[in-house]
Formats: sequence, C-alpha cells, structure tokens
Amino acid sequence: MNHALVFSPMLECARSLFGRLSWMLLALICTAGIAHAQVPAPATLNVRASIDAETRTPAAGDVVTVAIIMDPKVGWHDYWTNPGDAGTPLELEWQLPAGMTAGPLRAPVPETLVVSGFMNHIYKAKHAFLIDLKIPEGVKIGQPLDVKVNARWSACSDLVCVPEGATFSVPMTVGSGGIQASDRTLFDAWRSNLPVPLDRTARYAINGKRIDIAIPYPRSAAASRVWFFAESENLFLYNAPQSARRTGDWLIVSGEVKKPFAAPIDGLLRFNDAQGLQVRAAPGAIPTGGDSVSVFGNGATQDAQQPALGFGWILIFSVLGGLLLNLMPCVFPILGLKALSLAKMGGDEGEARRDAVAYTIGIILSCLVLGGIMLGLRAAGEEVGWAFQLQDPAVVLLLALLMVSVTANLAGLFEIGGIGAGEKLTRKGGIAGSFWTGVLAAVVATPCTGPFMAAAMGAALLLPTGLAMLIFAGLGFGLALPFLAIAFIPALRKRMPRPGAWMVRFRQWMAVPMALTTLALLWLLYQLAGFNGLAIASIAALILLVALFDIGRRQKNGGPTRWVLAAASGVALVSFVAMDKAAMVPVTHIAKNGNLPFNEARLTSLRAQGKPVFLYFTADWCVTCKVNEGAAIDRAEAIDALAKGGIVTMAGDYTRRDPDITRFLGKYGRSGVPLYLYFPKNGEARVLPQLLTVGDLTALAD
Repeated sequence: MNHALVFSPMLECARSLFGRLSWMLLALICTAGIAHAQVPAPATLNVRASIDAETRTPAAGDVVTVAIIMDPKVGWHDYWTNPGDAGTPLELEWQLPAGMTAGPLRAPVPETLVVSGFMNHIYKAKHAFLIDLKIPEGVKIGQPLDVKVNARWSACSDLVCVPEGATFSVPMTVGSGGIQASDRTLFDAWRSNLPVPLDRTARYAINGKRIDIAIPYPRSAAASRVWFFAESENLFLYNAPQSARRTGDWLIVSGEVKKPFAAPIDGLLRFNDAQGLQVRAAPGAIPTGGDSVSVFGNGATQDAQQPALGFGWILIFSVLGGLLLNLMPCVFPILGLKALSLAKMGGDEGEARRDAVAYTIGIILSCLVLGGIMLGLRAAGEEVGWAFQLQDPAVVLLLALLMVSVTANLAGLFEIGGIGAGEKLTRKGGIAGSFWTGVLAAVVATPCTGPFMAAAMGAALLLPTGLAMLIFAGLGFGLALPFLAIAFIPALRKRMPRPGAWMVRFRQWMAVPMALTTLALLWLLYQLAGFNGLAIASIAALILLVALFDIGRRQKNGGPTRWVLAAASGVALVSFVAMDKAAMVPVTHIAKNGNLPFNEARLTSLRAQGKPVFLYFTADWCVTCKVNEGAAIDRAEAIDALAKGGIVTMAGDYTRRDPDITRFLGKYGRSGVPLYLYFPKNGEARVLPQLLTVGDLTALAD
C-alpha cells in the first residue's frame, strides 16, 4: 500500500482546515481586536492647546495677531513646521468672516530629538505659533467677528505618537484696535521666540551629498551651538552630522542632502541660546578657511529609553528573533505539520519552493496585520503591547475553537474533503494551504518572546510607521526562514525524510500537542474571564466536537454535511458574542507565588529605602515566561538566595491588559513580556537575560 498516496488527501484536508479557520480567525482578530481594545479618547490632551488674540477689539483694516499656544505634558512633544524624519506639524483650517484673511503660520525656534538614529524637530516646552489676521476695510464698529479654527497636531512621547486636535474659537468685535499692556507683553514674549528674517541672501554649494551653506553673519557677533533646520522637506538628511565654521562676516554650516538640487532653499539657523535667523539661500560661492564653531544637533536630546542600535541592527534582531521562535513550544505543532508537507513533496524542487514562498507570505502578512493593529491602537491612545490579542477573551476563545477543530481533524474525527471551497484552494498546487498554514503559525507564535525579539519589538513602537512595519515583516521572515532554506538549498532538502507510513502515525501524534494547546487556551480563558468565560468556551468546544463528529459520520455514509458545518460556525459566532458580553475579571495587581505585586510607587519607595529589588513581568499566555519561572525563578535555591541577600522580589502579571505595566515596559524599550530587571541598592536597573538560569538569580545575592 502506498502510504504517501493515502496520506496526501489527509494532509490536504488538514491544510484546508487551516485555510478556512485561519482566515476567519485573522479577520475576527482584526475586528475584535479593535472593538475590544479601543478606549475613549483621553479627556485631557497630551499637548494641551489653546488660542489667544492680542486684542479682541481690532480696528477696521488692522492686523491682529493670534497665538495657538501649545503646552506639552512632561515627556511629550509636538513638531516644527518641518518635523524631520517623523511626526506631523500643526495644521490649521480657518473659518473666518467674509473679507478676513489669515497670514502664514510663524513658528518658534525648535530643538532636535534623535530617536534610534532618526532626527526630529520638536518642542518640549510651552510655546506659541503666531498667525496674523487681516481685518477687512469698511467694517463698522461693533460688528462681531467670529473667528474659528480647526487644529490638528501630533503629540509624541518616548512610547507612542498620538494624533490630537481641537476646534478653537476667539470672538472679536470691531473696535478701536487698542491693546492692553499685559497682552502686549505676553505677545512680545511669544514674538521673541520667533526667528528673525535675514536681510541678505545666503549662499550654498553642493558637492556630491555634502552641502555648505554660507550665511552672512557679522564677525563681531557671538555664535555657538549652531544648527541649520531646512524648511524644505525631503531635501536634507536630517540625522547627518553638521559642522560649522566662520570666516570674516560669514558663518558656514555644512551638512548632507539626499541628492543634489539647484533651487533656492529656505531654512532656520539656530544659534546661541535658542536664537534663530530665517534664511533663504541660493547657489553661490562659499568662502574657504575659518575657525570651527560648536554645533547644536550633534549633542541633540537623546531619549534615555531609546535603543542605541541603528535601524539595520534592529532589523537584524527582528529576523533573528523570528528565527528563534521556531524553537518555542507554542509553534512546534504547526512546524510539525509543515515538515510533513515538505516530506510529502519529496524531491520536487519547484513545488517545495512555491510552498515555502506561500508559507512565508502568509506569515509576513499576518505579522504586518497584527503589528499594524497594535500600532493603530497605540496611536489611538490605548496602552497595548505585542500579543495584545491574547489579552482579549473573545480572541482567545476563537483560538481555542480553532485548536479543537485542528485536533479533531488530525485525530481522524472528520475530514474536510467535499464540504467547501477550502479544498479547492489547497489543491491548487498547495499554495493556498501553505499560505494559511503561515497565517496560523504567525498567530500562534505571538505569545512567545525570545532573545533579540524583545529589543526589536520595543524599537518598533518608537520608529516611524513605515520602518516599524519593516520590523514586523523581519520577524515574519525570520519565522519562515528555516523552510525557505530547506526549499531553496538542495543539500538541506535532500536530508528531509522520504514519504512513508511514518507520516500517518506522525499526523495522529500531532493531535496531542494540539489538544494540550487547547487546554492551555481554556485555562487562559479562566484567568481572563473567570468561570463564566471558561463555561462558555467549554460548552462551545463540546458542541463543536459533536458537530465535527457528526460531519465525520456523514462523510463516511455519503450524507450532506453543509448544514452541520453551518451550525458549527453558528456555535463559534454565538460563543464569540457571549464571550464579548461576559464580564472580564477586573485587573488587579495580585501577588505571584508570594512575591510582591507590581506597583511602581512601591518600587520607588523600596529603592529610596536602599533595598535591592528583583522585578519580573510575566503572563499566563507567555511560554518563555513559564519556562523561566519553572527553570529558575520558582526554584528553591533561587528563592533562598534572594531571601538571604535581602533582595525583594516583585512580579507584574500581564495576563490581562494593564496600562500601568505597558507604560513601564515601554520605559525599557519593550512591547511585551518577559522582562527581568534587577535594581541594586545604589545604581540603575540592570536588564537580565530573557532566558534565565538559577545561576543568574543566585549571582544577584553575591
């Protein structure tokens, strides 16, 4: 008997099941993740904004200055008119009375912020953007002028950027145009922060990517800590080092451009203590020689929590992190089935390569979807991290039902053939089946976090959206890399076992880890939603098993199965809605194994008392966390050593969504668990390895 031929339709059935249920799962994750994780917009803005006018009684034909006042919270910032490598500037849409016009927005002198090698032009302190409004001629005294403006801006911290906005109104009445002394003083202070227009044209010259800008500047005037901010976007390499020198009545600033150009450029020269010159430069000769001048941007603000690695290394770390995920137990059942798929192909090189590429595309697209949802939720103000979907009971329920179905199929309870379009997809060269297997692999891999991956995922939250998505794509590529290597390297493919009877037995044995995964998800549901959640999931799983058994019986007898399949889908939908209505267990910081529950205020108090603290963050869905707890943290020798060393152990449970923990993780460049920190009596926190040993912990007490 040819076992390969016997196994082939069985494998196609399993892949078809993956295709149908994974598609439904991913779609529901996209919708349910958003529906469950979004929260109302914060009542207070992170960059508080208001409007003021220098006078509320302008005269006909006068110009009145209006200020949009921005006041960032501590740790937050907004952006200059050219934000640099990331961010968006203040945008205004005026609603003015007939005949009134608004002049250009005038911005104060910005500062620089370098995040992972990306230069941003920002404001961290309270400041004001000024706009001149021209009152029309001929309006009568006493006529009301209703001035409104819709404002939008980006508010960013070291963790996230949030789009914010407001509508402002400043009612005026045509009058004498008088300005009170206090208002004049206030607006004069705002004006003093604006750059002064330079009365002469500067010159610039480009050699390759180097640009030299010669700015007229009296030799008698002091100049230090200079920096040139280009108003024209996409011309300069903002993060490139600048240098400066002065010769005679010229100050020359040198930087880099993306590519040569010949048009005039506008910019702002920052010098001394936040003073500024508004500069227009045209091509011309550059003076030689001169003495060097200190620059501002090379000493630009570097957020202490930002990763010091460049983007290239972060991308490499994401690929390595994805590669190591293949060693995690949460991914093993899917990899086993994928290995069966490659073994079935034997020496067919073309089919193996198409299969591996489809599998890779499925993984990468899933990682992009999950990463995009996470970034979108954080941009909306929600504190979420990697594997956020496993903090939602409804999504965990869908995963559990998916694993129940896969387990029943692998155990031979039913087959997919003949009951839907999924079979047709998987029979088209196996590409569709491989794609959906990749989708499933990515979804079940998200609870795992390993070496290299934590730093990459944390950095993704701090980078511009396009670069962050590359990090998520790199993670998916790393996860798919072993099968790509097998498919495209003949020497590796030849080492794969040949098709045979072992494949049937292996497929049946793979039902065991799938069943254990189902039980783990049910246990997680109990942690998330209590007994009500567990009861809903258990009843749904039991009904689903009965339906799948009936499908298998009808398949053997040649009876119709479509209505049973529809009923099973209905069970999944009803249980999903019921889980959505079930009350979640309130988030409380509970102790783990007798350790202190995480509390940032208490941590600060313990450190102030000079007590050393070992702090770790875990979650019931985090496989790496549980391995470390069993192998190191909960071992008697580690517990005794920490106690003898007077080290307080504190644990943070991230099983349920907890914004306090999310924010704290972000301070250390992490988007998920695990995270292990040691705070000595005196000194800063030390990040411990993600794979702990007893020796790592006992060494803390030495």
